[in-house]
Amino acid sequence: MNDARVLRLADITEEEVLARIFPLLRRENPVVLVGPGDDTAWMNAPDGRYLATTDAMVRGHDWLDEWSTGADVGHKTVAQNTADIAAMGGVTTGLLVTIAADPSSPVAWFEDLARGLGEAAAAAGAVVVGGDLSGADPGTVMVSVTAFGTTQGRRPVLRNGARPADVVAVAGSLGRSGAGWALLRDGGASAWPDLVRAHLRPAPPLEQGPLAAIAGAHAMIDLSDGLVRDAGRVALSSDVVVDLSLSALRPDIEALAPAVGEEEAQRCVLTGGEEHSLLATFAEEPPPGWRVVGVVRDPAGLDDPTPGVRVDGVPRTGGGWDHFDADR
Repeated sequence: MNDARVLRLADITEEEVLARIFPLLRRENPVVLVGPGDDTAWMNAPDGRYLATTDAMVRGHDWLDEWSTGADVGHKTVAQNTADIAAMGGVTTGLLVTIAADPSSPVAWFEDLARGLGEAAAAAGAVVVGGDLSGADPGTVMVSVTAFGTTQGRRPVLRNGARPADVVAVAGSLGRSGAGWALLRDGGASAWPDLVRAHLRPAPPLEQGPLAAIAGAHAMIDLSDGLVRDAGRVALSSDVVVDLSLSALRPDIEALAPAVGEEEAQRCVLTGGEEHSLLATFAEEPPPGWRVVGVVRDPAGLDDPTPGVRVDGVPRTGGGWDHFDADR
């Protein structure tokens, strides 16, 4: 049995699986001294410090096979991690991939996954340097990526640095991934393939993270769980109020309204998840590639001194992506 379309993981050895996957992942990079194939990777850390983050995706929870190909899953899980590195002002250098799968799973799906991982890593300027394979219960597929990166000698930009009078700015899109998910859910995907692709294969503005750090961003975060939810994390960490402007967000809402309707468009922009754009606060006008969507306020000067998010002065909480939301 040698046809990848019918081969299952159980039909070949782990070494044979890796022999099929490694060529789809290999890429020369001076940061990587030893890549896949030995007990560990060996990498350069130019200034002796590095960033590290991890995310996992589980079939049936984070993706559905009727919507997503293996390559889509590869692209998305790389986007999740590289956006987190960018949100610290960093550049991703290496990725570790762990896969746990039902042995009856088709080999072709994992070759497709590896192709997506390799393409997304290359687009981010990073390399898949190793990982692990494991069997799992029937029907289970889990893909986890751990990313390493560098701030290139700069201090990382944290969530807790927002200051009153800062402008709040966004790099990248808002609501497009959420709209793509709504279209997939409601059966309208064929008419809006660009929005569906934004959900299946997010494209974070990775270059803007380091540029924001160089420009003096006070705080920054990856918009993975929705604008309101993630802006709230900055607000609570910084003990401030992040006041978003609905008029500044109006172009994003109007761009999505023809596809999902006005009300759903506003929901997607404010609380749609898996966008992986960046939000940051700056003392002055943000650098090119960023647009102002609000302002940071001192809660002590407001009627309600509770740190958090407001939209045109009205408190707003919740929404967005929650991994443990039973009603999702």
